[in-house]
Amino acid sequence: MTGTGQEPFIAAVKPLVDAIGGGMLPPDEAGPDDVVLSWEGVDVVAVRLPQLADSLDHILAAMERKQGRPLAELDRKAKQEVVRMLEARGAFSVRHGVETVAGALGVSRFTVYNYLNREKT
Repeated sequence: MTGTGQEPFIAAVKPLVDAIGGGMLPPDEAGPDDVVLSWEGVDVVAVRLPQLADSLDHILAAMERKQGRPLAELDRKAKQEVVRMLEARGAFSVRHGVETVAGALGVSRFTVYNYLNREKT
């Protein structure tokens, strides 16, 4: 996967790949949906992007780590902020996104919809 001088590039890209819940593999193992990254004209690494549903789970887990506790333990205002951030990241365009977020927040789908509608008024 690496050649001379390519390790710094891979090290620089890894935090981004980890943040989106992706994986890295040798470019010659890339599938049609993978993104091959080049450095100085040489294919260095392929990035396997996660499925959208997996991304949402990854985002929710990262939000829990950032909060330092389960999202269900947040107060109402903090949960509303989480919903705003997730909406900005497209979480509710994922099939069953509202249900997944509601479960993570420990609220009903109706409550998530209320949080979403509150922002539009």
